[in-house]
Amino acid sequence: MDRPFKREGGSRPPAADSPVSFSRPPKLLDQMREALRSRHYSRRTEQTYCRWVKRYIYFHHVRHPAEMAEPEINAFLTHLAVKEKVSASTQNQALSALLFLYRHVLSREVGDLGEVIRARKPKRLPVVMTREEVKAVLANLPGDKWLTASLMYGSGLRLMECLRLHVEDIDFARNEIIVRDGKGAKDRITMLPDSLKEPLQKHLKKVKAIHERDLADGWGHVLLPAALDRKYPNAPKEWRWQWVFPQENRWKNPRTGEEGRHHVHESIIQKAVNSAVKRAGLAKRATCHTFRHSFATQLLERGYDIRTVQELFGHKDVKTTMIDTHVLNRGGKGVKSPVDDL
Repeated sequence: MDRPFKREGGSRPPAADSPVSFSRPPKLLDQMREALRSRHYSRRTEQTYCRWVKRYIYFHHVRHPAEMAEPEINAFLTHLAVKEKVSASTQNQALSALLFLYRHVLSREVGDLGEVIRARKPKRLPVVMTREEVKAVLANLPGDKWLTASLMYGSGLRLMECLRLHVEDIDFARNEIIVRDGKGAKDRITMLPDSLKEPLQKHLKKVKAIHERDLADGWGHVLLPAALDRKYPNAPKEWRWQWVFPQENRWKNPRTGEEGRHHVHESIIQKAVNSAVKRAGLAKRATCHTFRHSFATQLLERGYDIRTVQELFGHKDVKTTMIDTHVLNRGGKGVKSPVDDL
């Protein structure tokens, strides 16, 4: 008879078909994402920073960043400025991503970067439309797109701030719009124009009918920020949490089979505004953000205090708001030309 298997230290040998688990350390980009999420960076910042880290790694022939330091960072940033001729803000964005990687993922401080060639940051004035030009562009926008652009112009909203509005963020009684988690993770209150209250109420009636149909079909859930859906399980299907501008078709989670609606994608509004600007015959490079600059400039033209405009805009520094004072419709520095007196 064969001898039984001799166990050393009382341990039993693993069965041939039993899985053996090995704990592998997470990949670098997974560590990067985890570090960004733990510090509550936005999803868009997370995507952008990870993209820059990948470009940095491939620029140095797939070397691990732990093996590199200041000279390699300098070489990459200089390449961006000299060879790819990126803007100063793009180069600074890449530098911010790499600094975050070294400080919070690799736990290393980056030293002197004095040798890096920086792209020059140009001082550009924002494009601003006159009231007549805004009216012409809005006249070439249909339905919901007209309402979205009108809110950006009438309330000074950024495009994503407008698209991320929830129903509860519109206060018709107080004529206010609450912008939650805006740029810099700040909340603020801006105005709800009187002329847009009725169109917005009609629009929300249609949105509510769509939401009720979704609920009847067994869906009607919206994604909530900061894990609120776990804290309040019924909140995702409540009317107050629904998007003001939901997408036309429901999205489907291929893993769980769940369906829901996200807000309208920004590219749809951007393309619509671009087409409207061309049809209006404007010779300016007007975009969605031009509505916001036009809002600030025209408030200042009417004599409103710049601090009030700063608060409505959500600017941290009044100097940012003051940029719009340089494009007021008063000629150069508000000086009357002598040729006008001839």
